[in-house]
Amino acid sequence: MQLLVKHFTELSAAELYAILRARQDVFVVEQNCPFPEIDGKDLDAYHLWFEENGEILAYARVLDRGVSFETPAVGRVISIRRREGLGSRILSEGIHIAREKYSAEAVMLEAQVYARKLYEKQGFVQVSEEFLEDGIPHILMRIDL
Repeated sequence: MQLLVKHFTELSAAELYAILRARQDVFVVEQNCPFPEIDGKDLDAYHLWFEENGEILAYARVLDRGVSFETPAVGRVISIRRREGLGSRILSEGIHIAREKYSAEAVMLEAQVYARKLYEKQGFVQVSEEFLEDGIPHILMRIDL
């Protein structure tokens, strides 16, 4: 298994296709939530994923400050193979990329409420009331680095 980190401008067409398909499979199909998953924010993001034998196992994207929040952000965190710690690992790598590429002193994210513990284990704390996004309960979370 290897970690790949690429800015949108560095992605091959095949890599972009695999990323969008993985995200669609989880966020749209699996969660039965039709929403505009391709939101225009990918163009300026760093994309990171664990890959094995050409398949994405876990994925996240990192956005610069000002794209979604005043601080850099990690989002679209998914793990295709569950219960193996890959979600935690890709989140940790996302935090590292936010520091390395954007000199982040804090990182924000929108978490689905059911996944709160995953983010809390990395040091994120809830900073908003619960809200619905595309019919799914979410909260804002932040980690100070």
